[in-house]
Amino acid sequence: MSLTPKEIVCELDKYIIGQDEAKKAVAIALRNRYRRSKLPKELREEITPKNIIMKGPTGVGKTEIARRLAKLVKAPFIKIEATKYTEVGYVGRDVESMVRDLVSVSVRMVKDEKMHEVEKKAEQVVNDKIVKLISLELAKNGQQNQPTIAEIEENYKNGKYDNLIVELEVSEKPKQFDMMAGMGEISIGSIFGDVFPPRKKKKKMSVVRAKETLIEEEADKLIDNDNVNSEAIRRAEEEGIIFIDEMDKIIGKGNQSGPDVSREGVQRDILPIVEGSTVSTKYGNVKTDFILFIAAGAFHVSKIEDMIPELQGRFPIRVELNNLTKDDFVKILSTPKNAVTLQYASLLKVDNIDLKFTDEALEEIALVAERQNETMENIGARRLHTIMEKLLEDVSFNASGEYPLNEVVIDKPYVEKVFNNTYKMLDLKKYIL
Repeated sequence: MSLTPKEIVCELDKYIIGQDEAKKAVAIALRNRYRRSKLPKELREEITPKNIIMKGPTGVGKTEIARRLAKLVKAPFIKIEATKYTEVGYVGRDVESMVRDLVSVSVRMVKDEKMHEVEKKAEQVVNDKIVKLISLELAKNGQQNQPTIAEIEENYKNGKYDNLIVELEVSEKPKQFDMMAGMGEISIGSIFGDVFPPRKKKKKMSVVRAKETLIEEEADKLIDNDNVNSEAIRRAEEEGIIFIDEMDKIIGKGNQSGPDVSREGVQRDILPIVEGSTVSTKYGNVKTDFILFIAAGAFHVSKIEDMIPELQGRFPIRVELNNLTKDDFVKILSTPKNAVTLQYASLLKVDNIDLKFTDEALEEIALVAERQNETMENIGARRLHTIMEKLLEDVSFNASGEYPLNEVVIDKPYVEKVFNNTYKMLDLKKYIL
């Protein structure tokens, strides 16, 4: 991936409104990875990623920036909540599991790519098997004027047998039970799967489903799993992104006296992972030195400065995300490729409703969102989903798909009518002390 920082920001702009400082920071971090990959090996080993910590209220785009960034470069990505982890010695998930989760995502990504590469080759073998299954099923049903193999092949290609139920013998995958042994991770299911041959089980399914199942089995035979695992580990180490949300929840309040053992303990457990260590997984050992960590939190009560100094030092880039304004909400409703208005329009088109919004309606929806965030809990852009559900409740309820395409226009008076009571409540809240 050789996108320039400006091109990366341009791609992020298609989905995320505003937050230019955060986009700029992640774009530079991503470009630095590309620059590092072009350096000699000796120098490359010395350069580690500059981790980022984002500060901002919920719903302003912290997670979406990281998620879109990973999708842009097809990098292994996981989002975890820091509050899931407890310090060593307490019941709960250990922090190393975040690295194992990242490797599992990486393995799945690489395997999907390899499957796609051998899909055509596997399909040729599978088509012959499917034709035999169809022929057996037709013969079993005692169909008169049994078609020839050539006719079955032709009808199969044209999709005539897609819904025909056939009996297929499939291999049962051994159940996976992962357990920790010392500092490593062992998959009990894979051990016994290698010792004993897989059990076969007969299942009835449609021809379409049978084809998918057989292609998956055949493609799996054509793939070298050792190569998949080694490539997955390489990608996780060199390109992996771990997004740690709710970082502020594992920080004690700034004015407390004495350490908060459980919270500070989690920070101290996260520290070696972020600093760079080796974690044992069932796919092999993984070095965390070059994984990019992006931390985020609202930091309403605690501050970034309340983190333990060692962990602060591992997040040198600090970015503050802004609260969303009315203008931001208008853009969120109309500009992104996945705008919430487009999502609802697409959903209702299934029931022959052609949904349209006037510019004045979008302005009014944005105003409602801004005022509700000011007077209630500020949940950022997520407020728009609440508003849109209420706004389109009657339209969605009455849509049945029984009538021809019907145009429904949402204008400003309609929005005002739906939120009339809400306006009164918001006005009253101004006077509540």
